[in-house]
Amino acid sequence: MLKIKTPKSGKAKREIEKRAPKLVESGKKTLLLQGTKTSNVLNAVLTEIYHLKKDSAVRYTRKNENIRPFESGGETSLEFFSLKTDCSIFVFGSHSKKRPDNLVIGRTYDHHIYDLVEVGVENFKSMESFTYDKKLSPKVGSKPFIAFIGEGFESVDELKHLKEVLLDLLRGEVVENLNLAGLDHAYICTAVSSNRVFFTHCAMRLKKSGTIVPRMELVEVGPSMDLVVRRHRLPNDSVRKEAMKTAKEQPKKKVKNVSQDVIQGKVGKIYVPDQQVGSVALPNKAKGLKRERREAKMKHETNDRAPKKQKENSE
Repeated sequence: MLKIKTPKSGKAKREIEKRAPKLVESGKKTLLLQGTKTSNVLNAVLTEIYHLKKDSAVRYTRKNENIRPFESGGETSLEFFSLKTDCSIFVFGSHSKKRPDNLVIGRTYDHHIYDLVEVGVENFKSMESFTYDKKLSPKVGSKPFIAFIGEGFESVDELKHLKEVLLDLLRGEVVENLNLAGLDHAYICTAVSSNRVFFTHCAMRLKKSGTIVPRMELVEVGPSMDLVVRRHRLPNDSVRKEAMKTAKEQPKKKVKNVSQDVIQGKVGKIYVPDQQVGSVALPNKAKGLKRERREAKMKHETNDRAPKKQKENSE
């Protein structure tokens, strides 16, 4: 029989509440890790991705012997690390003679492997190889533009799957409102062929155009690389159906004495009880009473000063 442990400290309770399912999910965290053998190119790629997602990423630098994606029993450690770090996206790098500079990008659902995409990295260029004005460097936490160019992202199954994974990896937290002044960089993915995608990262520069709308220029700041799709694994239909479930919108609580009108908008009713002004006790120093007393006193004095009329003697 399994023993259920309950959190004893407030910190543990808050941590469990953060990891509990929510109606509106927060941003997805990314786990970056590597296998037993890597290359300098892969180490640089993982470091660059970590810098791009530094506010929502966890980087492991130790070698992991038990992680073998696409193999039975080789994904248990990935699921354990996903549960430990609360990351729903992972990027795993490995290098071998059969698959050099290999990168596996995957997503998890309920801390179990949901889907996988394996790509090979070619023609990699790091950020340090680009020369540009450092003032244009993107800020940490800013929202990016993501552009997918090419018909292959709509017709080829491998590229359609890669598009979904890259979109989840790069977009960050989903927001409803966005300040255009905070958009300072863009990710450009171009489908070169049915299994090759050119990926680059650009900064956006605003220039005068003679109109209210400024002219926008893209300055390549890196990294850039070619991603060659090797293998991919789609989720099961039952798992996909379970993961795509959304919570029903809760009905809004009715507010008393408030109604909506097409013309006037929000209309409210206010009920004012009887004030009973006649029975309210007024203070002695009320201005109204002082004035009434002063007027009454002046009237009384004028009446006293007025001469009395003499009676006429009747003859």
